[in-house]
Amino acid sequence: MSLEDHCGDVIAKARRSAGATVDQAARAAGLSPREYETLEETGNVRGSVDFEALGALLGLSGAKLGQIARGWAPAPIDLGLWKGLQKITTQGANFSVNAFLVWDDQAREAAFFDTGFDAAPMFEAVETLQLTPRHLFITHSHHDHIEALAPIRKRFPAIQLHSDSKAAPQEQRNQRGVPIVLGGLSIENRSTPGHADDGVTYVIQGFPGDRMPVAVVGDAIFAGSIGGAREFAELAKSAIRKEIFSLPGGTVICPGHGPVTTVAEEMAHNPFFV
Repeated sequence: MSLEDHCGDVIAKARRSAGATVDQAARAAGLSPREYETLEETGNVRGSVDFEALGALLGLSGAKLGQIARGWAPAPIDLGLWKGLQKITTQGANFSVNAFLVWDDQAREAAFFDTGFDAAPMFEAVETLQLTPRHLFITHSHHDHIEALAPIRKRFPAIQLHSDSKAAPQEQRNQRGVPIVLGGLSIENRSTPGHADDGVTYVIQGFPGDRMPVAVVGDAIFAGSIGGAREFAELAKSAIRKEIFSLPGGTVICPGHGPVTTVAEEMAHNPFFV
């Protein structure tokens, strides 16, 4: 799977957050304004680009930005090794979104993490695997992550919802320091705002075989990028450092868009972290 954000997307997000103009960014990159605009639009690097100077202007690591431009991607991860974890990607009108199904292999109890655009793949998966869904965890309330909420609740009326939304009933709101138990799994919630006011990361531990933890992060962070945050970019990065990068390096990051990655990969390659 290709990255959610190409090099141009990364610098466009950073430029908007930094309040820099196209002309300022073009001068730093050593490009004409039109060449720079093409770079943002396509991510294609033609000729020489001064990524170090551009990164310094935009608050990005120039070296890591150059890696993204040269085609870096995280090493593939076989989620099948985590017995009880499946990524389910559904397609909207213009883009796709990831949701995740997690289950305890012994108890056969399951949890959904976000809904995606279409509930049908979730329904098919739980039927095929003979699972009983108990929980639905929402990473944030942007439409693509909760589009299939109504059909899931209709199909499983007893399912327990969990979110950081201030609009949610009190019994559906996450409680810090109070993990949810799903068979032999433990699910902890960590606040990761910036992209969304109610952004939250769920850390799942206890997979068979002593597998590394899994962090379902929504749009807080992607492989090689972060979710759009504009004036809240510093808040977003601070939350990622505190709540995600503090996890073991082998922790699998399951984002709302693009490929899965790890904490170690993002600390080493994500240009938003200098």
